[in-house]
Formats: sequence, structure tokens, C-alpha cells
Amino acid sequence: MLWIPLAIATALVVASQDAWVKKHFAHLSSYEMAVIPMFFSLPLFTATLSLVEIPPLDKIFLFCFLVSLPLNAICFTLYMRAIQIAPLSLTLPYLAFTPIFAMIPGYMFLGELPNMWGGAGILLTVLGSFVLNLDPREARAGLGSAHLIREPGSILMLIVAFLFGFAVVIGKVAIVHSSVMFFTVLFFTALNISMVMVLWLLGKVNLQTFTVNPVKGLVAGLLLYFHAVLHGWAVSLTKVVYMISVKRLSILIGVFFGGLFFKEENIPIRAAGALLMLAGAVIIMIIGYAG
Repeated sequence: MLWIPLAIATALVVASQDAWVKKHFAHLSSYEMAVIPMFFSLPLFTATLSLVEIPPLDKIFLFCFLVSLPLNAICFTLYMRAIQIAPLSLTLPYLAFTPIFAMIPGYMFLGELPNMWGGAGILLTVLGSFVLNLDPREARAGLGSAHLIREPGSILMLIVAFLFGFAVVIGKVAIVHSSVMFFTVLFFTALNISMVMVLWLLGKVNLQTFTVNPVKGLVAGLLLYFHAVLHGWAVSLTKVVYMISVKRLSILIGVFFGGLFFKEENIPIRAAGALLMLAGAVIIMIIGYAG
């Protein structure tokens, strides 16, 4: 059961990373927000890569590795854009949909299929998304969906959750066909270098981006490093949906951080919605995959 404390630690690191990057780098573009933790985590990933033994590799690993790079690059950029333009408490809860979106690829590639209780978890998660978007100032009920349509950050995060559902499964397959640490550090070394280089060549970032707040950038890089290592370690020890469901405790932590550090509004309602969404994920984890 080591994966449970590892997944909880991952959740705490993820929420801390989101709050840190939003607080100190939200004035930058979404591209710059994305590459700052990538740039400053590069020395850690490359140093670790030099110490990791290379396992036997096959064509399945290569395929998953090559697919994961652009998929995660898109996810990371959209993720940063979402938390940049919208409150944490109104965007992060949509990540609760990730284990739901992971069900189909999880079954296709890993043979992980939930039972009938998974449907109950899905319904709770969807209900939570409506509660999350309720505005007490609105006179009519059922305006959660309209709020979602009006909030671009929420829509972006829902897209991220969908893409992450595939990305995490593909990553798990790559781990199965290599090793946890090798795939994790090689993947993030390649992803970080390619993202920084491509965005620099396209003129989306410049060298000054990395020199304005180097100490704060180092903290962001350290958080990304621990996020990646803890995630890879935890997901290798259990089913994808198990791990992602517990990891989504970052939703509650993120809503709390949104109220504490950014004075976001409607925190009680958003926390209630986040709790429902999280309850759905937990049902999927504990009951939906039982037996």
C-alpha cells in the first residue's frame, strides 16, 4: 500500500506547484509559465538520468515515449493557461474527471476495467462539476453548466483532464516496458528540453524569462521534479485510476490555496463541489475497481 502515501504526497506537491507558479509567474504568458518549472528542473532530471540504469527497451516503449511527448506538452501548456486566466478553485476541480477519462484507454491498453460502481462515481463527479459552478448571486438553479461555458479556464482544464486520461495510461505502459525512474527522468528531460527550445525558437520565450526570478524559478523546478518522481513511482505500484483518484486530493488542497492566497470568491460552494467530485473519484478507486 506504499502507493497511497506516495499519491497523497504527489497531490500536495501538485497543489503547491500550481499555487507557487500562479502567485509568482501569472504576469507572464502561459508559455513562459509552462517552461519556467521545466527549465529550472532540467539540472535535476539530467543529473538523475546519469545515475539510472538503462533497462531493456522495445518498440512499445519507443511508441509510447514518442506519443507522450507532444501529448504532455499540449497538456502542460493548456494547464498553465487555465490556472493563469481563472481562479484555482474554479479550474483545478475539473481534474477530477481524469480518472473517468482514463477508463477507456486504461481498459484498452492495460486491461483495467471498473464495475457498475464506477457509474456512481461518474455521476457524483458530474454533479460536483455543477455545484462547483453555482453562483449564489444567480437567482435560478442549475446554472453550473452555463458558468462552465462562460469560464474559459474551466473549459481548458476539462480538456486537460481528457488528455491527461490518455497521457497517464500511455505513460504507465511505457513504465511497464522499461522502468519507473528511467522513463520518468528520460521523459521529463526530453520534454523539458524540447519545450524550452521550441518555444524559444518560435519567439514565445526569451532568456530574460529565466533571469527575472531565478530563486522562485528554482522552487518551481524543484516542485516539478518531485511531482514527476512521486507520480511515476506511485502509478507503477497500482492501477492508473487508483493512483490518479488519490492524487486528485490536490483539488481540495488547490481550492484551499485559492481562498488562502488569492482571496477567491465562493470558496464554500466550490469546496462542496470539489468534495462531490472527489467523492466520485474515491468511489471509483475503492469500490469501482473492487473485484
